[in-house]
Order: sequence, then C-alpha cells, then structure tokens
Amino acid sequence: MIKAKIGEQAPLFSVSEWVQGGPTNFDQLVGKVVLVEVFQVNCPGCFLYALPQAIDLHQRYASRGLTVLGIATAFEDFDKNTIENLRKLVEQGEVVGETLGALNQHNILESGRLPYRIPFPLAMDKLIKRETQVNRKEVLAFIGEHLPGFDRQPEHYREKVIAQVQAYLQRLEYHAQTFETYNLKGTPSHILVDKNGILRESVFGMHPELERQVTALLQA
Repeated sequence: MIKAKIGEQAPLFSVSEWVQGGPTNFDQLVGKVVLVEVFQVNCPGCFLYALPQAIDLHQRYASRGLTVLGIATAFEDFDKNTIENLRKLVEQGEVVGETLGALNQHNILESGRLPYRIPFPLAMDKLIKRETQVNRKEVLAFIGEHLPGFDRQPEHYREKVIAQVQAYLQRLEYHAQTFETYNLKGTPSHILVDKNGILRESVFGMHPELERQVTALLQA
C-alpha cells in the first residue's frame, strides 16, 4: 500500500460506495483545492465541530475553487460505523450511538434528527475484512508509524508494547483503506490537497488553522 506523505502527490483515496454525489478522486480534481473530511458516524466531535466547519468552508469557498468531500470511515465500533447508518444520515438526518447522545445533550437535534444537511459528496471508506492473524512485521510497521524512537526504548518495554499492539490490531475486524493510506490517528481528520494534487495537510482533531490554509492554497 502506498502511504501518503506531506509534500508529495496525494495517493488516490479508496471508497466502497458513494452515498451522495461523486464519484471522483484527486486525479479528477487537478486545478481545485480539495478538502477531504474523514469522519465516523459514531463520532460526536465530527458532528459538533468538524462537519459544521467543512460545510461552512464549502458554502463560502466552493465558488472560488474549493472542493469538499466527506469520507465516512471505521477503525472502531464496526457495528455502528456502517454504510447503512451513513445512508440513514444522508437520507433522513439520523444519527446513532455516541453521536446521538452528544447532540441530544447539546440540544442540537430537531425532532431527533440532524438540523442541517451535509451538502457535499459523501462516500464510505473501503473496508477489507481481516482474514488472517496479525504477524510481527505488521505490528512493527504500525509501531514505526505511530511511536517514533521506539527502537531506542528498553527491550522489556518494547516487548510489552508489541504484545499490546498485536492484541489491538487483532481486535480490528476490518482494515479501512483510506484511513490507513493517510496514517490517520482518529476522527475527525482533515486531508488538504493543493491544485496540483500535492498533499499539504493531514491532521487529526480540531483544526482552527484550516480556513487560513485553504485560503492560502486558493490564492496560490
């Protein structure tokens, strides 16, 4: 699998199905600044701030050359982060699980449904079911991506971490292709690609600098 690197050509993302709009990909969007919002259906923060931020950017900058896309992924809670629940979100404004609880707590829902529509194309990340046991090479590759300086740690510490990571990876029922290609740490995550298809940002969590980065790329 090709891994994404900042400053290099953005690898094509993988989806199983476009639920709204599309299909498209980075190679079809040269000349546009592209923002991909990666979220999970069962992710309160995605709906409390990341998706509203993406909708706002879409509304204000689409006419100036910004393309916003949404990819629903699943790296946990595979019973909730499903394409069926993504369809319910798109077609009926339904939310589930922790998202439902958080939005209710913040009095955001109207008649139990999301009060706004996501206006840009939405797709489901491509999920591949794990069929084999996790091997040590896979564990060490995961650690290398997420724990810099691991090789300098004491041996007893390294073996303990290896065992923990192996148990974690073995519990994962699926590989989420786009999530793994872009080495994402969780959701929401923001993937920002310039007009030439170069990856400029791939960041997890709240991102107050996102608008500034978008406008800078639009002006470039």
